[in-house]
Amino acid sequence: MTGRRRMSSPTSSRVPGTSRTRAIPRVKAALLSVGALVAGASLAVACGVVPGVPGGSGDETVTVMTWAPEKTKATNKPGMPAMAKAYERWVNAHGGLGGRKLHVLTCNDHNDYISAAKCARLAVKEKVVAVVGSYSQFGSYTLSPLESAGIPYIGGYGLTDVEFKSVLSYPVNGGQPALLAGLGEELGKNCGPVALVRPDTVAGDQLPVLLDSGLKAGNHAPAEDVRAAEEATELDEQARRALAKATADPQGKGCVVHALDERTNTFMDSFRRLSGDYPAVRTASVLGSVDQSLIDASGGASGPYEGAYVSGWYPDAGDSRWDGMRKVIREQAFGDNRIDPADAGVQTTWIAYTVLRQTVESLGGGEVSARTIRSALDSGLEIDTGGLTPPLRWRFQDLTAVVDFPRLVNSDVTLQVVRRGRLVSARQGFVNVAKTLESTAQ
Repeated sequence: MTGRRRMSSPTSSRVPGTSRTRAIPRVKAALLSVGALVAGASLAVACGVVPGVPGGSGDETVTVMTWAPEKTKATNKPGMPAMAKAYERWVNAHGGLGGRKLHVLTCNDHNDYISAAKCARLAVKEKVVAVVGSYSQFGSYTLSPLESAGIPYIGGYGLTDVEFKSVLSYPVNGGQPALLAGLGEELGKNCGPVALVRPDTVAGDQLPVLLDSGLKAGNHAPAEDVRAAEEATELDEQARRALAKATADPQGKGCVVHALDERTNTFMDSFRRLSGDYPAVRTASVLGSVDQSLIDASGGASGPYEGAYVSGWYPDAGDSRWDGMRKVIREQAFGDNRIDPADAGVQTTWIAYTVLRQTVESLGGGEVSARTIRSALDSGLEIDTGGLTPPLRWRFQDLTAVVDFPRLVNSDVTLQVVRRGRLVSARQGFVNVAKTLESTAQ
């Protein structure tokens, strides 16, 4: 959820809106405008075309790409391209995509806008039919080349707002907006003063607004905004500020929210050392900054995450609905420690490739190209993810009325809590935060 440098990626201005009724015409106008440009581009560019063969000849290849940062000093998501390659091996071992061979290209965006743009240009050069299940904090640099070539972006991590604005983006979750809004709703009911520790970056700048929208839904005051340098090696000052805010009201137990991706451990080292000087507070985070492996490495039930609230997009990692993904990992990636089934990036990649498979299969023996994949998704193809998300569709009428995130179709989140060292569901089912997200534009 972080952005590497405040100057690296431009932000989009907010569009005011106060209701679902007023928001829809503006969203429709924006989508029609961008759609016209994309339609024109698609006439000139045919990417990754697989000619139609009745019944499928079995020798066609569907080429896609997955990118994510690896081996950087900031956030890394090596499990996403690793999961994509495992899926490639598995699906090809079981007949391919509707009889077609799947070929997955991977690219390291290095958490750098130049490398991110190179990945996108490589996808265009290789004529992929889609970019699937990817992570980049530089959406403005990756989506633009894809839009020019008419290549759909399926199941991005949901890190940047452009992923919820581009007409060629098909998000499978509510991204960081839904996670923060859902967490804010929960904390508004259960916490005294709240402090948010987040990256001092462009992408990080939207997090306080989103968390505060959830807090406001519970008639709670805004959170204290505590910024942290993305590559900091110690965060004592931020820990002191957060603890001071969270303990300012002796009548209510405060909460400290840390949304720092891989810098979460850095913050918690400072937090543990300094928290003894303050009254007890509760911690909270979002899946991606906290997962089961981090909880285990930090002491489990005796560690600092015990009792912490964590918002996520999907059911907890122990849910039986993940059995299909775990089977693929066992068959094709046993021993690959890059792939953690509890990692939100790995889970998102699995769901994104589920979308790709069902989309290609829906085309039967027809042509598989960037154009036909877009057409199938835009025409109302419903994707069944086995209960990991609601059924997914990207028709205009399926879009929410969240002006700042017009491509958002899944605004459901799950609420989890750390109990006895395990990350478990705090409540059954999903919580929909569409109305809270709509309020952010008001």
